[in-house]
Amino acid sequence: MREIESRDVVEMLDETFANVLDEINARQSQTRLSVALAVLFGIAGFLVGTKLGGAAPALGVGAVVPGMLIGKWFDSYRRVSVLYYDLEKDAEAAYGRLVGAFETITGCAGKWHVAAGGKIEELTAWKRNAGATMLVDKKPTTLESSLPKIVRSNVTPPSLHVGRQVLYFMPDLVLVKDGNRYGAVGYADLQTQFAPSNFIETGKVPSDAEIVSYTWAHPNKNGGPDKRFKDNRQIPVCRYEALRFSSPSGLNELVEFSKTNVSQPFCQALSALAQLHRSSDRQSITLNAHSRD
Repeated sequence: MREIESRDVVEMLDETFANVLDEINARQSQTRLSVALAVLFGIAGFLVGTKLGGAAPALGVGAVVPGMLIGKWFDSYRRVSVLYYDLEKDAEAAYGRLVGAFETITGCAGKWHVAAGGKIEELTAWKRNAGATMLVDKKPTTLESSLPKIVRSNVTPPSLHVGRQVLYFMPDLVLVKDGNRYGAVGYADLQTQFAPSNFIETGKVPSDAEIVSYTWAHPNKNGGPDKRFKDNRQIPVCRYEALRFSSPSGLNELVEFSKTNVSQPFCQALSALAQLHRSSDRQSITLNAHSRD
């Protein structure tokens, strides 16, 4: 099994938006006042309770909540960056197509992130895995319209969870979240590939999946069942669609959907946004990024 994984998010830099990324990462690295004030208020409540006699634990615990709430209020200003977009008509139309295509993908009954894959070469492993030629490690993933908690914007972008990272498809770039750090990939540098793939489905078949054939849990080389196994049931082979995202800066993620012909409109919309950014004589996307003080 070989991992399908992106490089460190700090290597995903887009010089065009370096200032925005620097600000987001700087604000994210600031100490959370919600935690600091909760501790300080708790200590202060405990000390006051000690002087009053016997009420120290209760006052200490009771003071934590207001301290945390006050800290969260301060954090909502000092740790948040605001990205405001003023889109011209062609950029607005291109981004609208991206959002619409994303909604189609979101409607798939099955959506997975593929973390690793490898060829099956040994006969024993081939039999144990229903005659599969490839073994993959994949888990259900989340597609939704959302923003990172530390970003405020007048648009709510499509977001795709790919393992420990989250991709946010903003109007001007793909914002990549990895824990408390952020990187970015410009649409001009974003590469996509999609293709149908047959998957031996040992679990529940998604409601919208196409079953193209059947195999056996333990097959013979000729495709028939190996009669040495008592519980040798037939297993459906489903036609899914795989979509890969990559970039020269190190983005490398693979997702899979239970329906075919859903990735192409999304990839075409991404290409349209990339074309807008490549047009040096046009300013179709205007970005005003500023922080809340």
